[in-house]
Amino acid sequence: MTSPNKTCPYTLVFDLDGTLVDTAPDLITALNHVLDREGLPPVPMASARNMIGAGARKLIERGLEAEGRAVMPADMDRMTADFIAYYAENIAVESRPFEGLEDALDLFAAQGHRLAVCTNKLEWLSRRLLDQLGMTRRFAAICGADTFGVQKPDPTIFRETVARAGGRVAASIMVGDAGTDVGVARRAGVPVIGVSFGYTDVPIADLKPDRLIHHMRDLPDAARSLMTASVLDKALK
Repeated sequence: MTSPNKTCPYTLVFDLDGTLVDTAPDLITALNHVLDREGLPPVPMASARNMIGAGARKLIERGLEAEGRAVMPADMDRMTADFIAYYAENIAVESRPFEGLEDALDLFAAQGHRLAVCTNKLEWLSRRLLDQLGMTRRFAAICGADTFGVQKPDPTIFRETVARAGGRVAASIMVGDAGTDVGVARRAGVPVIGVSFGYTDVPIADLKPDRLIHHMRDLPDAARSLMTASVLDKALK
């Protein structure tokens, strides 16, 4: 039986936008590039942050809705392609990891835990962003909306991400900033740590994650408490 004072290696699965990296400046710049080409005014940074999190097409839809506009599917396809092309070339102009993140990742790696990314961003864009930030090597798997043909909160994307990282779903934790992250964790039957500094139209605290942090410096303690609770639970069974 595993000692309650020890934990086996876990797989920590991270959302990307608003969890690992503050990508809002570059995403919103790309959105406003598209809106400008349509003759529409820019969306203010502060109000647009909570539009992020469901992929490029949804971000554009929300930007148009803010201006009371709707477009035909063919126009949306064109605007989405324009967005992706512009964003891909300007993906890490201002985007940066959240303060304290890299120290937390270093600690997890030193403890033997696996790290993975599970995002609704396209996989190739996710890799390009992490490449430009020098972070790709940290993750055993980087999976996006197009990797398995499903998006969060469908639990398949979580399970397949963990498998690709070489981990076990029973020994994994989701870390994210929005309802899709809490939803995928609940459907996969794993605990979830919510971060309060990300992008969400519903406050993450209202979604009742198992742990809630306000700074990445608090992530290791939050993860450790969930791992310890799991060990204790198994020891008592």
